[in-house]
Amino acid sequence: MSQPPPLHFPPDYLAQRPRHDVPIPTDRAPPRRQPTRGRSQSNAANLRRAKTLTRPERGVAPAPLINPPLLSSGGGLPSSNQPTKSPADSWDAWRIFSYIITFWAPPFLLSSIGGLKDKPSRQAWREKVALCFIAIILGGTVGFATMGLDRALCPQNAKTDANTFAALNSTNTIGTVGIHGLQFNITSSKITQVNWYTVSKAFPGQDVTLNFTRTAADFPLCKGLNFRAAKDEPCDNTVNKCVLGPPNNATFLSEGIVPTGRIIGYDWDQVSAFKYYLVINSAVLNFESYIRTHPTPVANDVVDTVIRTVLSEQPSTGGKDGTKLFYNRAELQQAVPCLVQRYYAGNIDKITTGCFISTLFLYVSLVVIMGIVLARFAMACVFNWFMSSRLIAAPKNLNRRVISPAVMPEGANVNVDSKNGTAPWSVVGNGSGRKLLAKAGSKTPKSTTALIPPERSAPVISMATIGDELFCVCLVTCYSEGEESIRSTLDSISMTTYSDTRKLLFVVCDGMITGAGEKQSTPDICVGLLEADPRFGNPAPMSYVAVGLGAKRENRAMVYAGHYSASSYLREIYSCPLIDLVC
Repeated sequence: MSQPPPLHFPPDYLAQRPRHDVPIPTDRAPPRRQPTRGRSQSNAANLRRAKTLTRPERGVAPAPLINPPLLSSGGGLPSSNQPTKSPADSWDAWRIFSYIITFWAPPFLLSSIGGLKDKPSRQAWREKVALCFIAIILGGTVGFATMGLDRALCPQNAKTDANTFAALNSTNTIGTVGIHGLQFNITSSKITQVNWYTVSKAFPGQDVTLNFTRTAADFPLCKGLNFRAAKDEPCDNTVNKCVLGPPNNATFLSEGIVPTGRIIGYDWDQVSAFKYYLVINSAVLNFESYIRTHPTPVANDVVDTVIRTVLSEQPSTGGKDGTKLFYNRAELQQAVPCLVQRYYAGNIDKITTGCFISTLFLYVSLVVIMGIVLARFAMACVFNWFMSSRLIAAPKNLNRRVISPAVMPEGANVNVDSKNGTAPWSVVGNGSGRKLLAKAGSKTPKSTTALIPPERSAPVISMATIGDELFCVCLVTCYSEGEESIRSTLDSISMTTYSDTRKLLFVVCDGMITGAGEKQSTPDICVGLLEADPRFGNPAPMSYVAVGLGAKRENRAMVYAGHYSASSYLREIYSCPLIDLVC
């Protein structure tokens, strides 16, 4: 492993840096880790790991690193220390789901073509495919809810139909009348047999179809039907007098009325208010001429019975809807096209249920999204205006006495010039850590008395000496990055304008990983960038509990402490005082 070139500090470097506040940098080479095998207690200075893409060690229960199981009298392991079952051999809901999703990839195919020879690798691949499947489903659901739901529940023709309606008795229908459900403009009409202005002023957009001459033969959909509403002549000389010509372009031109191309739209309350109006499948029908012709019920006429049944209902709101009655029997359902063609007066001017649900969903989504955005904005404002200043507030009482920042963990700061290393994890002969500083009230060990200078027995200084600038810890995580990538990150942090005396780099190397195209593992690269501090000595593996099953929870890490300097042309300018490497 290549070593970094020694540093050359300017003569006044140490004078510019307070000795009591900043650990003294050193050009001592970092300690070399001895190659080892296994992960035992005695030679665990170099932790090793199998290939990260396959990770076959997941299916193997390794021996615990700490407190190895004691053999029972029968030679076996105690029941509490039995190896846990490998996740690759266990069955749960997630494993079953991954198998269902990847049923098309049998094990022999993954082994022969995919190169996944062991069971844990194949299971990991199946789980990744299952996660991708879930991500695709969730993405498709969001995409459909955003773009497809509106088109599915509210087709384009439904939107177009809603825009073609002209609401009855509204500002859009002033100066208009309705003929067979179509809107006509009468602002340029002539007063002949009908005073169009009086009719439109009384009720804008009302149906005036009864004034035009029509015959039963004009409605081909009613041909062959025997009920009276289809056979009767629309006009007679007694009850229904038709004073105008047939409803065609010639008559419209002579009367001076112009079609607007829009359909008269009714709401349910208006249908309920008109005595002779009812609704069949959203079409509004005017049976005034039929009721005038037959004021009493027609015998043996089921269509007449249903019409009078619906018209006899006078709800205060909600209209009169005969759709259910007309579509319950086949003979009545056959009469619907004829009735719509002959008595049509307009349409219900309301959006469909699908369009309503689609619009409601969009508005709810808008409210939720805007609520989240506004809540985050409000929290950001509260944090910026009221909380952030408290988090970075400078110390107020600078006259109080505090422990010097140069003091390290117990035993690590006995003597700055000591080359033996006195950190708690510093290995000494029998492998036990040193603790050279006695606690308060206890006696100092004789073997270490000579190492403790009198001036360092009480490392307490004034807060004003430290200053009011806060200390900052910069966490950098590494996995399989190369030297160039790691160095660029550390250079970026070390060259910030924040004071180097208040900056701590904490670099974490997650396992003995060697990146693609790299000759050294990531921890070796990071240690090579470190200028080791001799006061910490040679690091020893320290145990910690990680996320895992059984013995896999017991892990070990080594802590390297020292200084990091920026790239060669900046080394004399930027230098972070301390960098911790956790491997």
